Amino acid sequence: QVKLVESGGGLVQAGDSLSLSCAASGRTLPSRSVGWFRQAPGKDREFVAVVSWSGGSTMYADFVEGRFAISRDNTDNSTDSTITLRMNGLKPEDTAVYYCAAGVPGDWSRLSPRYHYWGQGTQVTVSS
Repeated sequence: QVKLVESGGGLVQAGDSLSLSCAASGRTLPSRSVGWFRQAPGKDREFVAVVSWSGGSTMYADFVEGRFAISRDNTDNSTDSTITLRMNGLKPEDTAVYYCAAGVPGDWSRLSPRYHYWGQGTQVTVSS
């Protein structure tokens, strides 16, 4: 079992920056990558970024265009971890509920069905 809790969402203006945090914990957390996804009203959930269990590898959606950075800070035994999504140059089209999710052990994917544990989400609203 893995528990994930997101925080850091809010209302910002276009061009601003925002950092989202995901507090992840669980005995099986080691070996799981953790990803960020988002869902805008009326749209499907989409992949944003993922970081490997060690924090050494990252992958981003094309629309990120170098604006976002994902990082991971594990405790010594890796059963607790904080995953941060730093978002710069925010655009109104980035408005969505952002979710963090833990993947299948050893997996590396941008597909949401490959993620078995999800947080409750945090709202990000970018005004123009």
